[in-house]
Amino acid sequence: VCVLERQIFDFLGYQWAPILANFVHIIIVILGLFGTIQYRPRYLTGYAVWLVFWVTWNVFVICYLSCSVIRDETDLILTFNISMHRSWWMENGPGCTVTSVTPAPDWAPEDHRYITVSGCLLEYQYIEVAHSSLQIFLALGGFIYACYVVKCITEEEDS
Repeated sequence: VCVLERQIFDFLGYQWAPILANFVHIIIVILGLFGTIQYRPRYLTGYAVWLVFWVTWNVFVICYLSCSVIRDETDLILTFNISMHRSWWMENGPGCTVTSVTPAPDWAPEDHRYITVSGCLLEYQYIEVAHSSLQIFLALGGFIYACYVVKCITEEEDS
């Protein structure tokens, strides 16, 4: 459920890299559930291996959003540099006030509006970091669960 919620907000912000990662994660979670129901340790092992990559991805997102030097130099990395969009939370966070800047600077694309965001109670980076932190916490629980179930299934097969 948390990944679906995150997927929706990434779609709203046109963040293509997280959309792709979330989609793969949803597929792997379904395979992990199938492996649990059907007693397939290979599926659960694959799920556990994927969770290592999933935690790594979320740590990358946290580091990317927390380090302003990296974020400012490569501002569009999460969109694969194919759009000027950013996190949905940037404009729609709690208490944020969006003001259009007129006239737009010469360098601003004509099909995008040039805005300033002020008055946010919580910056968008913190909301995104909270999402990634929750995903890491859930992935660690899923990893422990998958290892335990694989152990139980293999012991049952041996007996």
